[in-house]
Amino acid sequence: MTIVALGINHKTASVELREKVAFSPEQMAEALQQLSGHAHFNEAVIVSTCNRTEIYCSLAERNSQTLLRWLAGFHGLDEHELSNNTYYYEGDKAINHLMRVSCGLDSLVLGEPQILGQIKQAYHNAKTHDAIGVTFDRLFQKTFSVAKQVRTETDIGASAVSVAYAAVNLAKHIYGKLDKTNVLLIGAGETIELVAKHLYQNDPQKITVANRTIERAKSLASEVNADVIALAQLPERLHDADIVISSTASTLPIIGKGVVEQALKMRRHKPMLFIDIAVPRDIESQVGELDAAYLYSVDDLQAIVSENIAAREQAAEQAQDIISARTNEFVMWLRSLDSVDLIRHYRNDVQDIKSELVEKALSQLQTGKEAEKVILELANKLTNRLMHAPTRAIQDAAKNGEAAELSQLKKMLGIDQE
Repeated sequence: MTIVALGINHKTASVELREKVAFSPEQMAEALQQLSGHAHFNEAVIVSTCNRTEIYCSLAERNSQTLLRWLAGFHGLDEHELSNNTYYYEGDKAINHLMRVSCGLDSLVLGEPQILGQIKQAYHNAKTHDAIGVTFDRLFQKTFSVAKQVRTETDIGASAVSVAYAAVNLAKHIYGKLDKTNVLLIGAGETIELVAKHLYQNDPQKITVANRTIERAKSLASEVNADVIALAQLPERLHDADIVISSTASTLPIIGKGVVEQALKMRRHKPMLFIDIAVPRDIESQVGELDAAYLYSVDDLQAIVSENIAAREQAAEQAQDIISARTNEFVMWLRSLDSVDLIRHYRNDVQDIKSELVEKALSQLQTGKEAEKVILELANKLTNRLMHAPTRAIQDAAKNGEAAELSQLKKMLGIDQE
């Protein structure tokens, strides 16, 4: 049995090809049924996300083309095109890759935690469709344990490595908990959407979304339980906000020094935090000159992100050490299974020989044959039968000049020879 991994991801293929290889929920059930019923596959798990599709299988016989041919056929794709955009691992490399992916070391954003949940879901899907057995059950449980250990013992997920996440972390660093803060988000694009989701997880007292297009703002606000205002309402509503995070496509500043001065007077100079992650900037740089107004630009956040990426890369090296050790543990466990099977087969063969010869000896005794002759014949035949295979192996190794195999046979047979 060989454990293999076949995959395609953001590093190896365009989004157009990744879309063609992805498995929909409806396709997933059919694919797992096909794999579990295939003559060449023993166990299988399919991981399919926006950035990657990976198939983990145990093969009855080592054949790198079998899985690729099945994947191309399932999606109706050209096998050669697919081959040029996929990666394939066997044995301990496949196991190591699975653990790296689960820990976020192979992700677009280094150390991101979402992939672990996606792999857990893939495992449960495979289990539901009876596509995994003892080996993969043990492999994936080991993988989940490794991911937990990496999160606990390294800082792989401790630092913000996106501007949106860094903005929220900066607010948390200044205010501590956000549960008593009012946050104003200006814009409703992808970056503000990410900010809103990170904010929502920190349970601020209130979120307000200001946008030029009210309908777009309402769509975002519904996801994070926020209020909506128009950009034109900013001057009269700005004073309500403790934290302002802005990211629009405007070519001119939306918030000027004068508007902020007025807001601070209405707040009796209670401090305000401004985080401007727009390019060009949404907030005039002069706002940072005001007492009680603290302004951070996208460059400030990028500097934080760069430092944090370096910290994650250092943590990734520590994580790889853990993964390598756990991979070796699992490989040793797999080898122990092989040895258990070998010992079982050997014992069964010896027992069969013994039973056959004992039955023949008892039959001879019942017919009146002399007991001493029966015992001697039993001993001779048992010795000859047990010596036959090792003797042939020694003769073949000696004939072929295989010194290493002869040495191994001596060790295995317990022959102490100078």
